[in-house]
Amino acid sequence: MTAPVRFPRFFVTSPAPCPYLPGRSERKVFTELKGGNADELNDALSRIGFRRSQTVAYRPSCIECSACVSVRVVAEAFQASSTQKRIWKRNRDLVVSVCKPWSTPEQFELLQRYLAVRHPGGGMAAMDEMDFADMVEHTPVKSYVIEYREPTTDGSQGRLVGACLTDEQGDGLSMIYSFYDPQHETRSGLGTFIILDHIQRAGQVGLPYVYLGYWVEGSERMQYKVRFRPMEKLGRDGWERFEPAEQASAIERAVVARQRAEAEPARAGIEGSLKDGVHGAQGRYAHT
Repeated sequence: MTAPVRFPRFFVTSPAPCPYLPGRSERKVFTELKGGNADELNDALSRIGFRRSQTVAYRPSCIECSACVSVRVVAEAFQASSTQKRIWKRNRDLVVSVCKPWSTPEQFELLQRYLAVRHPGGGMAAMDEMDFADMVEHTPVKSYVIEYREPTTDGSQGRLVGACLTDEQGDGLSMIYSFYDPQHETRSGLGTFIILDHIQRAGQVGLPYVYLGYWVEGSERMQYKVRFRPMEKLGRDGWERFEPAEQASAIERAVVARQRAEAEPARAGIEGSLKDGVHGAQGRYAHT
C-alpha cells in the first residue's frame, strides 16, 4: 500500500516594506520544506515561482503589485553577448570548486566586503557569522557552495573572489545567493561570470535551466538578470520565452539603470538588499 502524499500547508506573511520598490509593501506566501520529499516539493514549487530561504519556500503574494517576475535562463540555447564573452575570457582562469554547504570564515569575510559596497545599510548588513552559517547550512535539499578562487603557481589554495549558494533541482540549478569581491584590482564582471559559469555547468550535466530568482522591473539592482538570453519568465499561463525585441528593450533599460546606479551608489545600494529575501526575514516565516 502506498503512503498518501501529504499536501503542504501554506501561510501568508504580514505586509512589510518592499525591499525592491520604494513606497510599496510586500507580502509572501510560504511553506516549510521538510521530510523525505523536501527535494521533490522544492522542485515542484520552483516551477511555479517559489524560491528557497533555508527551510522555507516562498513567493511574492502582494495585494496590489505583480512586479516580481520569476525568470530562468535556457542553458542549452544560451547565447553570450560580446560583453559576456569578454567577461568569460577575462575570468576563465579562476579555479572553481563545488563544496559542501558548510560556511567558512573566509566566505563570511568576502560576504561582508560585498555587502558593504553593494548593499550598505540593507537588511543583510547586520548579519553575523551565525546568521551566515544558518543561511548556508540550513538546507533540506541538495545544495552546495561553489567557490571561485584565483589561480596560484605553486598549487596552493588561491584567494577567494566569489561564491554562490546553489540548489541542484530536477530541471536546473537555482542560484540562491551569490557574492563576490566588488572592488577587485584587476577583475571586473565577477557577478556576471558566476552566472555564466552556472549556465555552462547546467548545460554540461544536461539540466535545461538556471533559475535567477525574481526580475523586478523598476528596481535598478535587479536589472542585471535580464541580460542573459534566451530567458523565460513565469506568467499567468506558465513559463514563456521573452520575445527578442522585448528582451532587447529590457536590456537597454537595464543599461540605463546601471549607469544611474553607478552615478548614485548610496541610493542604489539599499534597494534590493534582501536579494530575494534570503536573509533578514526569517522571523516573518513564523506561524502557529
